[in-house]
Amino acid sequence: MQLPLRLYAGYAALALISLLAGIGSGHYWVAGLPLLLLVVGLAILNFRPLFWLLLISIPLGAEVFLPGGLSTDLPTEPIAVGLSAVFLLHLARHWAEYDHRTFLHPIALLLYLHVGWIFLSSIFAEDPLVSVKFLLAKLWYVGAFFMLPLLLLRTPKTVYVFAQCIFWPLLFVAVQALVRHAGYGFTFADQFRTLHPFMRNHVAYAGCLATFTPWLGYLVFRRRLTAQPWRWMVLGLVPLWLMAIFFSYTRAAYVSLGLIVVAYYIIRYNWLRPATVLAFVMAVTVSVYLVQDDRYLDYAPEFTSTVSHREFDNLISATYKLEDISTMERFYRWVAAGNMIPYRPVTGFGPGNFVGNYEGYTNNNFETYVSDNAERSGIHNYFLMTLVEQGYPGLFVLLLFMGSILFFGQRLYLLQSDPEAKAAMMAALLAVIVVGAFSVLNDLLETDKVGSLFFISTAILINMGHYRSPIQEIVGPPVK
Repeated sequence: MQLPLRLYAGYAALALISLLAGIGSGHYWVAGLPLLLLVVGLAILNFRPLFWLLLISIPLGAEVFLPGGLSTDLPTEPIAVGLSAVFLLHLARHWAEYDHRTFLHPIALLLYLHVGWIFLSSIFAEDPLVSVKFLLAKLWYVGAFFMLPLLLLRTPKTVYVFAQCIFWPLLFVAVQALVRHAGYGFTFADQFRTLHPFMRNHVAYAGCLATFTPWLGYLVFRRRLTAQPWRWMVLGLVPLWLMAIFFSYTRAAYVSLGLIVVAYYIIRYNWLRPATVLAFVMAVTVSVYLVQDDRYLDYAPEFTSTVSHREFDNLISATYKLEDISTMERFYRWVAAGNMIPYRPVTGFGPGNFVGNYEGYTNNNFETYVSDNAERSGIHNYFLMTLVEQGYPGLFVLLLFMGSILFFGQRLYLLQSDPEAKAAMMAALLAVIVVGAFSVLNDLLETDKVGSLFFISTAILINMGHYRSPIQEIVGPPVK
């Protein structure tokens, strides 16, 4: 019997035995072991198809709760873990063949430093086990969503495939949400019923849509550029996309749409550096103003009037009156975070340790009806969370990393002359800016729906900055 036939017969026998064992024992997962073995084998031989599958699973993945209070995103997280492991094997064997301009780019080096500080602060964590889980999740996020794209998304053609892999599944999630939401009359109170099992909540849903919006613009631009006969299809879907964002009833998503337009012109006309400095100065000024003489206490809410709202108009009105429960609950946790910082200013309380420790540092003046935090949700400000959990050095490295994306990204964008690569870089920069804006009020950078797009966009930005088309290789780079 020839070797291929023997392998086929052996695999068929293993599949049959596993199926019978699963049925007989009642542990039906045993029947899936041969499939897992097949996927692992194929991934080792060629992990590119599995990477495309990972991209497709990002919008479609579902959060599954496991025994012991753990949870995972299926199938996204297992695929990401497996791909990260396979990538490490590939890295060890082929490092000399890698493009070191990308893997050792200053942006990449600062990301490695960011992960290194997470490791160091985990050693001194209040609960090291929680921090180790956080660190492991960060490692396979960086492996699967940053380093692997650095290796695979090296041309405009592969970037186009990435955008298609995300767009169509995400469009399906948006359409099914709109259809289900229509059954409830598009009411604000029932919007959350339309997202299961694909999205954890409306913020993750809106964050994913808003972050991918620049890539939707890229798809429209590329179809116009390549003159494909069905190029109007994607353009015709833009109103549907905007409708999905509108009926997500998420204020941060609305703001981000306007930010995308403003940021586009800022990047195009080389105003990103002064705009970023101005935003930073404003953030520091507001922070100092609120902390000085305990002025933040003047904004403490009225407990009885700070409630949740079932009408979106009422929510908007309550927001600027400081009577919206989600906004004021953020204040409650931010004040607790401010009280925690002086106790661990260098290494912080440890990655992932805010939720387990903040209750002893709260101020009752900011308490709301949901301050018991039954959902165990986080601080809702990624930068403040980093400061509390990783100390001032951790926040400094994070800001340096995110700032480097903007500054190096704009420089690479202005130097790039290939229209397809340039369009991809603009989309990547805008996507990163949207995630940065969301991070002021949310912790979405650690979720597979938004964090994955952030890291992939960063990798594409680096790759497209170094991409040279055949014509560019002949005539050389543009003269600046």
